[in-house]
Amino acid sequence: MSGQTITTLTDPAFLIAILVAIAVFATVFTLLPAFARDPLKSRMKSVALERDELRAKQRARLAAEADRRRKGLREEQSVGMRNIVERLDLKRALADENTLQKLKMAGFRGQNPLTKFLFFRLVLPFAGLVVAVFYVFVLGSLGEQPLFVKLFVCIVGGYVGFYIPVLYVSNRATKRKQSIQKAWPDALDLMLICVESGMSVEAAMRKVADEIGPQSVELAEEFVLTNAELSYLQERRQAYENLAGRTGLESVKSVTQALIQAERYGTPVAHALRVLAAESRDMRMNEAEKRAAALPPKLTVPMILFFLPVLFAIILGPAGITVSQRGMFGDKPQSTDQQ
Repeated sequence: MSGQTITTLTDPAFLIAILVAIAVFATVFTLLPAFARDPLKSRMKSVALERDELRAKQRARLAAEADRRRKGLREEQSVGMRNIVERLDLKRALADENTLQKLKMAGFRGQNPLTKFLFFRLVLPFAGLVVAVFYVFVLGSLGEQPLFVKLFVCIVGGYVGFYIPVLYVSNRATKRKQSIQKAWPDALDLMLICVESGMSVEAAMRKVADEIGPQSVELAEEFVLTNAELSYLQERRQAYENLAGRTGLESVKSVTQALIQAERYGTPVAHALRVLAAESRDMRMNEAEKRAAALPPKLTVPMILFFLPVLFAIILGPAGITVSQRGMFGDKPQSTDQQ
C-alpha cells in the first residue's frame, strides 16, 4: 500500500496536475480583488456624480436668475412713465433716502424700479378712488348711509391706493430679510471654513454664493454683488457698507464692521468670523426658543374652543346616554298604596 502511494506521488503526471491546480488557485486568488466591486468606491462615485449634477443644476438656476435680474435692471424704461415722473418731479415730492433704502432692501435697484414705484404711487390713488365711487354710488352698496359716510369711504379708497406700493415694497423687503436672516449663520460658517483654508475674502464670498444658493437665492445674490463691488470700487469699505445697507440686518452689519476693521488694522478675519458665527447661531437658537415659548399661549384659545368641548363630549357622552336609557330623569313609578 505504501509502495503504491509512493509510486503515485512520484508519478510525473500527478505532480504536474498538482502544480497546475496550485497555479490556477494562485491566479484566481490574485485576480479576484481586481474583479470584485468595491461598494464604498462605487458609492462614493455615485455620490460625486450626484453632487456634480446638483451643483450644475444650481449654477444653471443661479445663472438664469442673474440673467433675469440683469435684464430687469437693464431693460428700457417706459417712455410714458419716465416722462410723467420727470414732468411732475415726483422724485422730489414722493421719494427720499428712506424710500431708496426700502427699494434696495426689497431687491429693486436702479432707476427703472424707482420710476415704476413713483408712477404707481401717482396712478393708484385715482384708481382706488374710481373703484370706491363705483362701489358706493353706482352699485349703491351704502344706500342707507348719509352722503358724508359715502365721501369718507371714497377718500379712504384713494388713500389705500396711495399706500399700496409702499405696502408691497415693505412686504418684499420683510420676506427678503427673513430669507437672508435664516441662511446667514450657515453662510458665516462656510465663509469661516473658506477663510481658514487660505482663500481670500472675494474667493470665499464667491464660493459661499455658489453653495448657499439652494437655501437663499437672495443671500447668494448679495454675495455676488458684494464680490463685484469689491473688484471695482475704490474703497473696499464702501462695498461692505453697501452690503449692510441692502440687507438691513444687524447681524450682517456687525460682520461687515468686523471685515472693515480687519481691512484697516490688519487683524485676522478668521477669529472675528468665528465669534460672529457663534453669535449668529445663538441668536437663531434664541429666536427658535422664543417662538416655542410663545406657542402655549397661542394654543390656549383653540384648545378652549375646539379641543375641550370634544373631550367633554367623549368623556361625558356615554354616561349621559346610559343615564337617559335607565330613565332616571323620567317620571317616578306609582306606589302600591295609591293603586
